[in-house]
Amino acid sequence: MDPVTPLAVGPGLARPHRWLAAHPRALDTLVALGCLALILIGAVSNPHLRDHHQPIGVFFGLLATLSSASLVLRRELPRAVLAFTCAISVIEIVTNDQGPPRTSIVFGVVVALYTVAARTDRHTTWRIGAATAALLTGTGMLFGLTPWYAQENWGIFAWTGLAAAVGDAVRSRRAYIAAIEERAERAERTREEEARRRVAEERLRIARELHDVVAHHIALVNVQAGVASHVMDNRPDQAKEALEHVRQASRSALDELRATVGLLRQYGDPAAPTEPAPGLGVLDQLVDGFVRAGMRVEVESHPRDGIGTLAGSVDLTAYRVVQEALTNVHKHAGPEVKAEVRIVRTEGALEITVADDGVGPPSVDVGGGHGLLGMRERVAALRGTCEAGPRPEGGFQVRATLPLQTRRGGDS
Repeated sequence: MDPVTPLAVGPGLARPHRWLAAHPRALDTLVALGCLALILIGAVSNPHLRDHHQPIGVFFGLLATLSSASLVLRRELPRAVLAFTCAISVIEIVTNDQGPPRTSIVFGVVVALYTVAARTDRHTTWRIGAATAALLTGTGMLFGLTPWYAQENWGIFAWTGLAAAVGDAVRSRRAYIAAIEERAERAERTREEEARRRVAEERLRIARELHDVVAHHIALVNVQAGVASHVMDNRPDQAKEALEHVRQASRSALDELRATVGLLRQYGDPAAPTEPAPGLGVLDQLVDGFVRAGMRVEVESHPRDGIGTLAGSVDLTAYRVVQEALTNVHKHAGPEVKAEVRIVRTEGALEITVADDGVGPPSVDVGGGHGLLGMRERVAALRGTCEAGPRPEGGFQVRATLPLQTRRGGDS
């Protein structure tokens, strides 16, 4: 009676279904004509009428037409149409204009009750359905065929109950399908949001890597190039040494850039780099680069026999924290600066402290640069803490605490 889904009608009826779905008024008109045909056929085939040789009267034809015609408005006014068809049915049963009542008139009520049940909640459906069944069945028992328990009277009860049950089942199925579609759409949106989040995180991670690599090596290149320019005329040997440091720093920068960009290659690319990411194992090389640039650096670790094996993510983050902190010291702390690096491994955490005795804090990064921000993001990604600020006795200090991860727990 209402449009069904394309999957239910089959491929041969898909086009008529689409047309009827697009023209609901035409569908309701067809439903009204079908209901009128059923009412008339039921009236003609009534065995009680055949026994009394009573034809269908004009009054019954008018009632049947009015009841069926009202179904054209069943979508806009479902309860009003139900009330109207119930009134028409009661009039026919009570008046008995020509012989026994023609109970087939209740087919209009069946369609109207189905429409109400399919468009409301279950409690309202059963409340209205019970009232409709009681009204029509009671009217049939009081004014209809005798005896009161005649099958036609109970047929009224059966048809109205069936209409309410079918309408409620259709409503439940539609709600179930709508819930499935809504969950599917929500899952699709969640997948898209997750994909965007992962892309953003990957871009941020690559940006941090590039910043750490470029900022560190370019700072060293800048200092050594300045030294070479300053002593080029008077001390060519020292200028040559400075230029050699520039060459080494730039080569190291290119190597790390190549390794970082290689992360963007497709899996299985034979040209992808296989060198492991830097860690505290190559901390001496990092410190040596700053020492050659003229900065005094002291490194202290506890326990003194070595930090031990760390998870890859912790090892890389610790290296990058020291690298960024020393780079900021070199860029902002002034000449003749001394930096102290202290690395302490406890039972559950790795503590890294980089302090200097320079002229003040790295104002560029504090004011809006990306060095300290990237450092904090790296540490926060491992659920650690990172603090940076001036020391009371002068200079600047960076302190990071990284929770230790076992290799079995999720090395990254």
